[in-house]
Formats: sequence, C-alpha cells, structure tokens
Amino acid sequence: MKVLLSIKPEFAFKIFDGTKRFEFRKVIFKNPNVKTVVVYASSPVQQVIGEFEIDNIISDSPTDVWKKTKKFSGITKSFFNKYFENREVAHAIKIKEAKKYDNPLCLDVFNVVPPQSYVYLESSIVK
Repeated sequence: MKVLLSIKPEFAFKIFDGTKRFEFRKVIFKNPNVKTVVVYASSPVQQVIGEFEIDNIISDSPTDVWKKTKKFSGITKSFFNKYFENREVAHAIKIKEAKKYDNPLCLDVFNVVPPQSYVYLESSIVK
C-alpha cells in the first residue's frame, strides 16, 4: 500500500539527493501495510516528483527522535523543535530507497487534492 505525502520542495528534493533520510510527521498513518510514500512537492512546485520505500518508523519523544535522526534529518534542530513544539510524540519515517521520477506527475493523475497530512492511494493508479 502507498500513501501520498505533501512535502515542502526544499525538503522533498533533499530526500532524492540523499541528504534527508528521515521524513518527520506529527501524525502517522494508521495502516501498518503502508510500504511506500509517494512524494508531492508542495507549492510552488506542485508536482509528484518520486517515491520512497519505508525502512521503518520511529515514534518517540521529540528529544529521542532527534537524537536518533539528527545526522540525516535534512533539517535544522531549531526547525525540528518548532515543528514538534508542545508535542509529546514525534514520528520519523526512515527512508529505505528513494526513486525520483524522470517525469514529474500532476495530482490530477491520482484524483486527489493536496493532503494536509497524508492520503492513501490505490495501487492501480501509482506507477
């Protein structure tokens, strides 16, 4: 199963150049069968630029998640702290293998609107 995540372009592109090996989330998908994340680079790019396989998901206190992920977070500690401010749990999706599409796709192909958090995708509509 796959999910579509909206990710700011500066972070989305870091996933595909290998400098960001964790994607951070306040809310994680409930379905344990999700194995792949399809990446939608939000405004101003507004295109689906690739996907990555999930290695595992770390769910812990923000302090512990930062300790485990900071080397390949692709973000600053201050950005991380602000993002998880007043949160007891932080989620970090560890990226196993990322594949950037040769030709980015429009969201129209998926018949969905840009998600605030995530949206499950039908496998038949994903490459």
